Amino acid sequence: MDAPKKKADQLETIVIKSNIKQQVYKNTLESFNLLKDALRELVDEYSQTLRGKISDELLPTFHEKGPFEAEFRLAADMLLFSMHSNVFVFNREHPVWKTEYVKEDPLNSYCGIINIYNFLSDSFKYNRMQDLGYLIARIFINKESHFFVEGKRQSGELVKDFKNDVMSKKNIKQILDTSIRYAIEFDLLVPPYDQVKIASVEQMKEEIFHSKMKTGKRVGFKFNSDDI
Repeated sequence: MDAPKKKADQLETIVIKSNIKQQVYKNTLESFNLLKDALRELVDEYSQTLRGKISDELLPTFHEKGPFEAEFRLAADMLLFSMHSNVFVFNREHPVWKTEYVKEDPLNSYCGIINIYNFLSDSFKYNRMQDLGYLIARIFINKESHFFVEGKRQSGELVKDFKNDVMSKKNIKQILDTSIRYAIEFDLLVPPYDQVKIASVEQMKEEIFHSKMKTGKRVGFKFNSDDI
């Protein structure tokens, strides 16, 4: 291949990939805005159902933390939604490469990511900086606004409908409902005795004053069967 042809091919590749990534970013941001709208609606729905049954301070709340972050609090749990501003492609071992959808057009593999984390509400309320949160799901959106959700364990089953599933308010609400259900079904675990049997005076004073005993939940998330 001569130098001018090689350079022209390189420039064409840059243009194609740049346009694809720009479209993926746009679609992911639109999906994230849809997700935030769905969260606002869920707050109203949950509040109407739960008001009078639990303390008002435990009723669900939604807070938009900026263009790429939002939080949903319900009783003892908080779900943190974070959109990454970059676009990614999968490693060659990922099941997405085995789908006909990506084999037909490898550019369909370029995706934006929305992460869903689960934390304890008290971790933020009492500023317990050492508490643990868990990534319970990742939503991948591509240039055609097709999506799939990846949970705790990778599986080819998770990407089987990548060709057909398109982001919509209905699909987002299904993802949110499943995320919330999984978060509230997994309770706080007592830490192993050996992890907490020794503490310094300084640690104890700090933990007692701020309620900072390190805590976290063992959680898992998946849309198909998952042995937690």
